[in-house]
Amino acid sequence: MIEKFIQEVLAEDVGRGDLYARVSPAVDASAKIIAKSDGVLAGEEYLRVLAKMENFDIFWHKRDGERFVKGDVLMGLSGDSHTLLRIERTLLNMLLHASSIATLTRCYVDVVEPYGTRLLDTRKTRPMLRNFEKYATRIGGATNHRMGLDDALMLKDTHLKTIENLEEFMVKAREKIPFTSKIEIEAEDFEMVKKAMKAGADIVMCDNMSPEQLTEIVVYKWEHYPSVLLEASGNISLETIESYARTGVDAISTGSLIHQANWIDLSMKMD
Repeated sequence: MIEKFIQEVLAEDVGRGDLYARVSPAVDASAKIIAKSDGVLAGEEYLRVLAKMENFDIFWHKRDGERFVKGDVLMGLSGDSHTLLRIERTLLNMLLHASSIATLTRCYVDVVEPYGTRLLDTRKTRPMLRNFEKYATRIGGATNHRMGLDDALMLKDTHLKTIENLEEFMVKAREKIPFTSKIEIEAEDFEMVKKAMKAGADIVMCDNMSPEQLTEIVVYKWEHYPSVLLEASGNISLETIESYARTGVDAISTGSLIHQANWIDLSMKMD
């Protein structure tokens, strides 16, 4: 899957061939990737495949998940000049995209980690980039929420509008979905939380609730349904996430890890 992704990314940039290679002969060359801002590195898994496919060497100074600061040399590159110049933008785009997501994710993780709360990403990913972007959140320290509709059954408010009897639906669902698949139900108020727990949800997503509401729900959960996991979601930002982590919920999900990540600054310099 990674190989196919990289082939498509290269094809997008190279097209019918790098015109520079028509003019200048290939020579042995080396280069460095230099940080021009602080961040967390992500992309190693993809760059290793790129290097193997395009036959150049990478000498790692920083690895996936490691922090770096402005001025750090993240890696060295060695190969023929045509290759290094051809893959420059592909390499940097993947490294920048993944590292930017990992950098923002680590900021969130640093806030919630002391409370024992797990940080989750969401399915709010760019089309055809879900595996890549969710890889980046993992490197940043988050846990992946479901990858797609096929690995867990989640009943959102839109689904619930189509279900007449939730408890009957849950019985049928347990018979139809894989034995190992969990069922998560979205709730927008305390009454729906109670209904979801009674119906047998494995996870209840508390959507757009205040920290005060969640604190009550956590107490209720431990008194009545201690095995049910609670997930907080809905307009949670870096500025507000600590107040949600303090409530004792098991996890907090936010799409902002991906769609609010601003690109850091990296560059390639030929030696």
